[in-house]
Amino acid sequence: MESEGFSPNCFTFTSLIAACANVAALQCGQQVHGGIFRRALDGNLELANALIDMYAKCGNIIDSQNFFCEMSCTNLVSWTSMMIGYGTRGYGKEAVELFDEMVRSGIRPDQVVFMVVLHACSHARLVDQGMRYFNCMLDDYHIKPNQEIYGCVVGLLGRAGRVEEAYHLIRSMPFMADEPVWGALLGACKAHNNLSKLGKFAAKKALALKPNMVETYVMLSNIYAAEGKWGEAERMRKLMKRAGSKKEAGRSWIEMHLMISRVIEKSC
Repeated sequence: MESEGFSPNCFTFTSLIAACANVAALQCGQQVHGGIFRRALDGNLELANALIDMYAKCGNIIDSQNFFCEMSCTNLVSWTSMMIGYGTRGYGKEAVELFDEMVRSGIRPDQVVFMVVLHACSHARLVDQGMRYFNCMLDDYHIKPNQEIYGCVVGLLGRAGRVEEAYHLIRSMPFMADEPVWGALLGACKAHNNLSKLGKFAAKKALALKPNMVETYVMLSNIYAAEGKWGEAERMRKLMKRAGSKKEAGRSWIEMHLMISRVIEKSC
C-alpha cells in the first residue's frame, strides 16, 4: 500500500492491530505499535483501545495493563477492553475490581460491560458477586438481559454446582431459551454428575433447537451408556451420523521462532 503512495492512517493501523490480535501474533503487533509511535498516532483513543485488546489477546496482560494505566484519556471501550483482557486471561478478581473502579469514576456500564464482568465472574467462580452484578443490572440500571447474558448466568451458577437454580432461572426468562442457554445447563449437569434427569432434559431441548450439535449427541449417548441403556446410546450415535454431524479437529497457532528462543533460554 505504501509503495503505491498511500499513507496508513488510524483506521489502517486499527485493522492491522485487530488482525494481529485475532491470531495472537505478538511480535507483529509490536511492530505495528512501533509504526504507530513513529507516526505520532499513539494519542488516538481508538488505536489505544485496540492496543489494549491486542496485548491481552496475545497473552501479554502486563503490557496491556500498563498501556491502559498510562492513557491520558479513556472511554467506556477502554475500560471494557481491559476487563475483557483480564477476564479472558483468568484474572477474574482484577476484572471485577476494574468494573467497580469504572462505576466509581462515573462511567455508566452498558449491556456489553455487564456481559464481560459476568463472564469474568463465571470463570473465576465468583458466584455471589456475579449474581449481585446481574441483579444490579436489572434493578439499578434497568438493563434487560439478552440470551447471551442469561446463558452466562446459567454457566455462572452451573460452575458452582447450583444446577437446579440455573434451571429455575431459565424457566423465569421472559423469552424462550436458545440452544447456547440449554447447552450451558447441560455442561453444568455434566460437570456435576447431574445427568440422569435434568441433563437429559437440557440435551433434548438443545437438540430440538439445533439438531446437528455433535457434542450434545455424544453427551446423550454417554448418559444412556452410563445407565446401561445401550440401545438408546446406539440410537443417539446413529442420529448423529444421520444429521451429518462430525467432530472437527482442533487447531492451534504458535509463533515458532519465539517459542524456540524461549526454549533455548530456559535450557541455558
